[in-house]
Amino acid sequence: MKHDDFQQILKNKVLVFDGGFGSELYKKNFFLNTSYEALSIGDAKTVKSIYQSYVDAGCDVLTTNTYNANKLKLSAFGLGDQVQKINSAAVALAREVVSGRPEILVSGAVGPLGGFPLAEARSALAEQVKVLLESGVDLLIFESLESLKDLEVVVSGFKENSDVAWIPSFLLDRNGKLSDGADIEMVLDKLKQMSVVPAALGLNCGAGPDVTLSALTAIVQQVELPLVVQPASGLPKSVDNRLMPMATPEYFTTFSLRYKKLGARGLGGCCGIGPEHIADLARSLKPLNKIEHAEVFNVKIDESALLEETPLAERSSFGAKLASGKWLKLLEMIPPLGFDLTATVAKARQAREAGFDAINIPDGPRASCRLSQFVTGVEIQEKADIETVIHCCCRDRNLISLQSMILGCMAKDLHNVLFITGDPPKLGKYPFSSGVFDVDSIGMVKLQSRLNRGIDIGGQKLGEGVKTSIVSGVGADPNAIDSEREYRRLAEKVASGADFIITQPVFDPGALKNFLKKIAHFRVPVIAGVWPFASYRNAIFMKNEVPGVVVPDWIIAAMQKAPDKESQRLEGIRIARMILEEIHDEVRGVASSAPLGRVDTAIEVCRGY
Repeated sequence: MKHDDFQQILKNKVLVFDGGFGSELYKKNFFLNTSYEALSIGDAKTVKSIYQSYVDAGCDVLTTNTYNANKLKLSAFGLGDQVQKINSAAVALAREVVSGRPEILVSGAVGPLGGFPLAEARSALAEQVKVLLESGVDLLIFESLESLKDLEVVVSGFKENSDVAWIPSFLLDRNGKLSDGADIEMVLDKLKQMSVVPAALGLNCGAGPDVTLSALTAIVQQVELPLVVQPASGLPKSVDNRLMPMATPEYFTTFSLRYKKLGARGLGGCCGIGPEHIADLARSLKPLNKIEHAEVFNVKIDESALLEETPLAERSSFGAKLASGKWLKLLEMIPPLGFDLTATVAKARQAREAGFDAINIPDGPRASCRLSQFVTGVEIQEKADIETVIHCCCRDRNLISLQSMILGCMAKDLHNVLFITGDPPKLGKYPFSSGVFDVDSIGMVKLQSRLNRGIDIGGQKLGEGVKTSIVSGVGADPNAIDSEREYRRLAEKVASGADFIITQPVFDPGALKNFLKKIAHFRVPVIAGVWPFASYRNAIFMKNEVPGVVVPDWIIAAMQKAPDKESQRLEGIRIARMILEEIHDEVRGVASSAPLGRVDTAIEVCRGY
């Protein structure tokens, strides 16, 4: 495959690469005194079964079992004269598995040779590459490059074939540097000096998904090439004096989707990441791919049929408060797992009596199955006498169902809706669920703007003189690593008709203030998410394990000093109030939460505002 052809594929969709191969062989009781690469001829059945497991998991790129299949590394096992046989066998097995599946690419894996004399390393790499290409791989990936010398070996041994799609993939530390201290700018300069341009640039292996996220953050603004990110599972972490492996499939997928948000066009794993991780990633990522190319607003409509939109102040009490400039207080309440709303309504009534303006109701948070936010909103408004802002998640409904939901909102006086794209479904409790994602949050705001003028997605009138009157909200992340992308998407949401913005939880007032300065010209009310921590453990988890959430060290230190759970809860309230005091005059309201269902905690945070 040519360089340009592979780049076009990456442009069209984010590819799912496979995971580690050596770690999968180790699980099958092949110990470290074995040449794993030689198993392609010594135990072809096992190698083929691992290939098959990754294809079954949903990978788009299958990598060959050839990481150390070069003369220098094979010689340690007395196999230096079998380079051709081992590499060609590995490729042949991969080709058997993907037979009839031309959409799945086969990538030849080549490991680093920087520890050998340059001439020997160049010769060994060139020999292996020649066999891989003759055996029929679609592209080459040079993995785990740790130094500029590693890169020099790759280029000097491969340069004559550099019109083939190839990826140099680097092992970077948290700061985005190689083991020899070189940074990504030096890597790019080296490539330029050697007059080669790879099809993409990779990050693989390393100390785990969180370290890889930091490395990607450090380099992403400097790299124009497509990026392929494949972290290792990483070392266990100490949690309450227990060593806990963190890279569960969901954990891996959560970080992988952050890589995607930073612009990665290939996602997969390395050592310790297996088929179960790739399956979770594929199920979460693939529905999102189609959003990038969704064309749902191409239906021509009769512009003269569009009605005037109802003024914001006349759509709802919440809309009137937004229009008047009132400072607002919202409380997020998650619908129950069952269908008894007695306690939920009682807590909503408690919030109304404490002066909250609306109840903020998520839609299937974290892809969980809970009572409909629609029904929850109706019950709260009718029985607790407080307006709601219900979330509308694009994950679970197609365009017809989304429009029906909005019409239902109008029928039951639910006039305030926050549009979100939604978390992809996860494996686990709902292994057969799938994401719909006909449209994302930007598209839904466009759709709602059209419904507010009496025309549906198909260009049909809702009725003579009939239109919806929904107050449209959207989310924003002031902590976004790729701040430019976050800004661009928010600008599109505002241009599409958003009436207000609710931010992700903010624990760093400075980050929020910088974000607000950048979007000030949007002139759309911003309601800040300010959530109290329930405990020190809650705070440390948010800091270390939830990508996208920035928790300053001073907060962690303050929570740690509190001696018991109740003291920690009170400290969480104190910190949230400090943050709220600092940002109060910069925003149009606060959206707080009731940790562990304790509305009194949220009331204390917002008391006096």
